[in-house]
Amino acid sequence: MNTARNTALEAWMKEHGHSSNTLAEAVNTAQERLTGRPGGLDGSSVRAWKAGRVRWPKSAARKALEDVSGLPATALGFVPRGRMPSAPDPAQEDPDMNRRSLVGGIAAAAAAAAAPGTAAPRRIGMSDVERLQHRFAEIIASDHRHGGQLGIEQRAAALADEALNLQNAGSAAQRVRSNLYAAAAAFRSSAMWAAIDGRRYDVATRHMREAQSLAEMSGDQAIKFRIWSHAGTMYRHMGRPADALAANDVARGLHITRRDPLFASLGLARQAAILGTAQDRTGTRRALEQAQDAMLRAKSDDFRPVWMLAFYDQAELDSLSLSAYLSLGDHPTAEYHAHRCLVALRPHMIRSRAITTTRLAHAQLAQGDADASTATAMTVPADAATQHARVSRMLQEFGAALRAKAPGSPLVHDWTEHVAAWRTTR
Repeated sequence: MNTARNTALEAWMKEHGHSSNTLAEAVNTAQERLTGRPGGLDGSSVRAWKAGRVRWPKSAARKALEDVSGLPATALGFVPRGRMPSAPDPAQEDPDMNRRSLVGGIAAAAAAAAAPGTAAPRRIGMSDVERLQHRFAEIIASDHRHGGQLGIEQRAAALADEALNLQNAGSAAQRVRSNLYAAAAAFRSSAMWAAIDGRRYDVATRHMREAQSLAEMSGDQAIKFRIWSHAGTMYRHMGRPADALAANDVARGLHITRRDPLFASLGLARQAAILGTAQDRTGTRRALEQAQDAMLRAKSDDFRPVWMLAFYDQAELDSLSLSAYLSLGDHPTAEYHAHRCLVALRPHMIRSRAITTTRLAHAQLAQGDADASTATAMTVPADAATQHARVSRMLQEFGAALRAKAPGSPLVHDWTEHVAAWRTTR
């Protein structure tokens, strides 16, 4: 059958600056306006249109696309089914399209996975899931060392695709398939977090949407919590506390928070950090008290997911308390939690140590201690100061505040020279 590329659609997208993901989002929004229900397309759905694998989209998506483009579907290179060859076209969208369309090129990858002449499809088992989980642990470790790096984001996204490709590479039990979706969601959530940490919020939002879809198909409560909790953090960093609270409330409403006090504690601690940005002093203090109480009730459990075991403890609770009180302008309390955090941080939390140290410098400077704050800021490692987007920005803000508080002082001169030395070590 003819599967020629839809060059008309590609040309229209290029002219109007649309990627596959942005066009999918626009069509989904238009479909919601038309039908009252959002569309289920993602970037891979649009890539299937461009590749010619879908010659005539379903009616709702087609009408929404026409509304977005202002053109009839035929002018965008689509061919009505009546004009298609009589042979069955397996590329027509079907009820499983949303699942298949979560990653571009899955069909091609699956075809490559089945070697010519193989008598039976490969059997996918829990050993494949365990291999992916080992790779996930490597991503988590890399994130704690470096954080926010584009390379981490790209590796995590590629591993999410690998997990999805396994779905079509052979037969598998339902438990294995659910675990593969959970693994893909976990990798995609790590890509999302790396983008958040690197302040690439538009990319993080796209990772978030794919991660949410995968998590729903997995049914895994822990990964759903992670994704929605990350979403709350993302909106907090973007200065959108109302959206941050709404996203974090979804995480806190999952039944895993009722089953496991440690998840409840993390949800409450992140809620406190959000309430701090919203200047809700009473709410912040109450949430932190509840988070501490929940942590004290939590029992040791080696069966928690690796991402939770790797980072959430008393040090992280103090780190979120530091963030909350810094936002509220309660600098003595912020400094108290900074010192507690730095004492308790585990050695592998290199990125977290740099962030906490930088926040401590801000808290000290805000209390008028320019000497101590400058000395603190100078202890941030050069690689974090120059290569981690959040740390770099906070240190730039520290330098501006130092110059405002002590203009022309030797401290400002020392700080300027220190920053220059950081840059030469890159």
